[in-house]
Amino acid sequence: MYQYPILRASALQTFVAIVGVATTTAILLLLRQQLNTPVVALLYMLPVLGSTVRWGLGSGIIASACSFLAFNFFFLSPYHTLVVHQGQDVIVLFVFLLIAIVISQLVGRVKTSLAHAQAREQEVIQLYKLSVELSGARHPEEVGKILASHLQDIFAPANIQIVLNSIGEGQSVDIRQPDGTPPAHTPDCIAALVSRRGRLGEIRLWKGDGVFGEAENRLLHVLAGQGTLALERVALAEIETRAIILEESDHLKSALLSSVSHELRTPLVTIKAAATSLRSGTVGWNTEARDDLLAALEEEADRLNQFVGELLNMSRIEVGALKLQRQWNILAEIVDTSVMQMRTSLCEHQLEIEVSEDLPLIPIDPVLLQQVFTNLLSNCLKYAPTNTLIRLTAHTQHASSMLIQITNQGPPVQPEHLDHIFDKFHRVTAADQIPGTGLGLSICKGIIEAHGGHIWAENLPDGFAFKFVLPLIVEGMSSPKMPTDSEQT
Repeated sequence: MYQYPILRASALQTFVAIVGVATTTAILLLLRQQLNTPVVALLYMLPVLGSTVRWGLGSGIIASACSFLAFNFFFLSPYHTLVVHQGQDVIVLFVFLLIAIVISQLVGRVKTSLAHAQAREQEVIQLYKLSVELSGARHPEEVGKILASHLQDIFAPANIQIVLNSIGEGQSVDIRQPDGTPPAHTPDCIAALVSRRGRLGEIRLWKGDGVFGEAENRLLHVLAGQGTLALERVALAEIETRAIILEESDHLKSALLSSVSHELRTPLVTIKAAATSLRSGTVGWNTEARDDLLAALEEEADRLNQFVGELLNMSRIEVGALKLQRQWNILAEIVDTSVMQMRTSLCEHQLEIEVSEDLPLIPIDPVLLQQVFTNLLSNCLKYAPTNTLIRLTAHTQHASSMLIQITNQGPPVQPEHLDHIFDKFHRVTAADQIPGTGLGLSICKGIIEAHGGHIWAENLPDGFAFKFVLPLIVEGMSSPKMPTDSEQT
């Protein structure tokens, strides 16, 4: 705890000053025959200066008075009396007293100024340390704990209580050191935390044995001001965060509405046109046109169903409600099923599959992983030119993971888009140029991460690739025992 010096001398300081003068007197008495009066007076300045420099102005004045009396009593005739007969000795005596007091005051003021400067320096250091720690605070409770720690280091009070009112949607904070109920009597010092928004809280200190001085009260209110600024900064950061969240939410809503309206309009127009044609009677029931219209109805209904399913899956992923139905599966079978469902769309591209049936069984949700393959292949079909190669490969990386890769000969993606390609509604091209909801890759990422894997995209020298890794070992699922040759027979 830092205190400014006072001009009083304690009993110990008074005793030390007297002992210093007595020691000087004893030494000078031994040399009295060799020293004249001015030299003795000059040497008596030593204990005066020493007491002032070491203990302050109060001790220096006491040393000055003792030196004055000792000089008169032992070194001015008649000796061993305070009576002075010669006029010049009277002048020397009073000049000595005047010089001793003046020197004591000058040295004392310098020492006091130095002590004040050092105390102010300590205040600045403490304020700097406090401001640095408070700059990293993100919550009111963190601000209160930092304040309490510094108050304990600076003032060392018996009890500290910091009460912070609720900020925004946060709760009020009550920090106490030490923990427990604070003293029942009124705090020795209270500093309010007040800003333009009103009273944010207050600091309460119980000194214990001592009292708070003016300098300590001033320092406490300066620290309280720093705490107020930190609380204001936390409140502004919270407001900014809410504004960013609201802006992002508004952006997502706009993107969702745009995607929904775009994706719903096309199939609905087709369904409406087909239904109108069938109902009008202009299309015969046994004609090829009727079959085409019914096929269009079925296809567009499936498209709507897929779109709604993607929205539901995305909502489950976001709230963490996506439940995996893990089973030990053969990856080649899941790939074959996905390709069969998309055989019509894939017929305009060259498809090459390198997924061996000898790969180890993989613990996955087959329905969800099939959706991952469907979404990734659909994305390849959107961007890869017709009659180009789409290649799907899989192999084990280690004994604990499997790497799956889907490559196509589509155009490369700009580096700034690679990190966001799996974000919701993120489009590399304009939405009106490429069909889709903008949710497919986001759903793939959510499903892969739910399996404990990770997915990413890469530009290749001759195209583009999606890669993802799935674990082969899952806690709580023991590896299935493969049947022996005797069991198979």
